[in-house]
Amino acid sequence: MELKAAFAISLKQARVARGFTQEAFSDVSSRTYMSALERGIKAPTIEKLEQLCGVMGIHMLSLLTLSYLQRNPDLTVQDLLRVVKLEVEELQVEVG
Repeated sequence: MELKAAFAISLKQARVARGFTQEAFSDVSSRTYMSALERGIKAPTIEKLEQLCGVMGIHMLSLLTLSYLQRNPDLTVQDLLRVVKLEVEELQVEVG
């Protein structure tokens, strides 16, 4: 599955799970834009992703995690978080 499609499914899943309509995002997005995101027609910027997640009261990594799990159904949350933890630890080096 394409990542944009997986994100679209996950965004709608999170929105519905939190009990929000597309109109509930009107302070940060139009209903038309939300619809385009949920149909996989558009992809949000990182700033927009943070705003959308803020409305739902979730961390944007949670939504991205749902997207990767949607894309890779054989992967568990624990497996994915283990990989992320190891990679972040490897990448945390002092610069300058």
